[in-house]
Amino acid sequence: MLGTLSLMGGGFLSALTPINILAIIAGTTIGIVIGCLPGLSAAMGVALLLPMTFSMGASTGLIILGAIYCGAIFGGSISAILIHTPGTPASAATAIEGYQMTLQGKAGKALGTACIASFFGGLLSCISLYFFAPILAQLAMKFGSPEYFWLSIFGLTIIAGVSSKSMVKGLISGALGLLLSTIGMDPMEGVQRFMFGQSSLYEGINVTCALIGLFSMSQALILAEKKICARGTAKKFKDRMLLDKEEMKQIAPTIGRSWIIGNLIGILPGAGASIACFLGYNTSRQFSKHKEQFGHGSIEGVAGSEAANNAVTGGSLIPMLTLGIPGESVTAVLMGGLIIQGLTPGPDLFVGETAKMTYTFFAGFVLTQFAMLGIGLLGCRIFAQISRLSDAILIPAVSVLCVVGSYAIHKNFLDVVIMMIFGVLGYLLRKFDLNNAAVVLALILGPIGEKGLRRSLALSKGSPAILFSTPVCWVLIVLCIFGILSPIFMNRMEKMSMEKAGEQ
Repeated sequence: MLGTLSLMGGGFLSALTPINILAIIAGTTIGIVIGCLPGLSAAMGVALLLPMTFSMGASTGLIILGAIYCGAIFGGSISAILIHTPGTPASAATAIEGYQMTLQGKAGKALGTACIASFFGGLLSCISLYFFAPILAQLAMKFGSPEYFWLSIFGLTIIAGVSSKSMVKGLISGALGLLLSTIGMDPMEGVQRFMFGQSSLYEGINVTCALIGLFSMSQALILAEKKICARGTAKKFKDRMLLDKEEMKQIAPTIGRSWIIGNLIGILPGAGASIACFLGYNTSRQFSKHKEQFGHGSIEGVAGSEAANNAVTGGSLIPMLTLGIPGESVTAVLMGGLIIQGLTPGPDLFVGETAKMTYTFFAGFVLTQFAMLGIGLLGCRIFAQISRLSDAILIPAVSVLCVVGSYAIHKNFLDVVIMMIFGVLGYLLRKFDLNNAAVVLALILGPIGEKGLRRSLALSKGSPAILFSTPVCWVLIVLCIFGILSPIFMNRMEKMSMEKAGEQ
């Protein structure tokens, strides 16, 4: 216990250094800008700016990526409230009540509610990050090769299933990623596999290039094929953003409920903030004493949606950091950031010198919530104008950053080619309603699963019985079955929440 408290205290001392404070402020600001631009996403923003963290220390690099993540989730509410166009899917429910408040001349109050609810939702989610992550990491320390095989299978089934409207398409996405993960040298025998004579592919496909292509370049291609038109005019607002005592008292229970919902959704791999926002909104309506306000501009509706989607951020980091199972597409990109820094997600992050870096990242995540509150309240009027930025500017800007970022990794033009290939692949995946996040996850988990399987069979002299030899293996097998079947439950839950929200 004393050791954990010491790590927590040391983490805050490290996070409060000038370089980390600057990283928090810069990352949060960049994230809010990306979030408030319709058509962009948190995953795209984190992937696009991943190369800029190469020259940073591990903790500073992770802090700035985490700040971009949190800022983008909140930033989506700005365009949702002011121009009725969610900047990110996580703010879809916010647009229902937020824009109604804007039409009534209460845009400032709506933005203030979103900012305060996002702050408390994100801050409370850090509780689970601090207390659940180390416990799960201790459990993961008991894993052997068979357990790591089933863990990788569980990660693939859960995100491939939940993140796609079709279970079959989700599993196809995961299978495609597994196929791509075989490129490079055989991990057990050293045989070349699908390298096409390119020595640069010795260690397999560069995950960063794949991330930039799948999430950023593909988004630029999607935007480019659409007719470029002017954004909706952002409503000007002169009303105050701060809430009074009675309004804070009114939204407090809503924030508490949405925090629990968002945290649980975040910890469950594959669910994501877009589901949490509708569940948070629907729950706030069910428990509200002012149901007549819903559909006509309710601050409880805005608070319920924003507290839930921001509570996902801390929860989704838990399975990624402890088990190497990203909770959603953004944490899949963050996992790539860990690997780039030479760190392996899992129990090793919570022991020795690496634990200091991990707790510095946790402390930076806490401080990011305060930065988001301050920057959000002070800069919403500026961000409101940024939300109108035309695609004619965004498309070339994103494309140039993709090329520069992928070239900067190893200063190798082949990395740019790989990024472009994955950009086209990501575009086609979206067109066929397949899942980019499942492909990335399979790229990361594929080698882990392959090593676990082949080492297990080597230890047992070819007998598959070793894969069913421990209670943990059976628990993971049950979780794999749950991962395959969970899309049915999650899709029904989301549809019911959206239908109830639409009735208002």
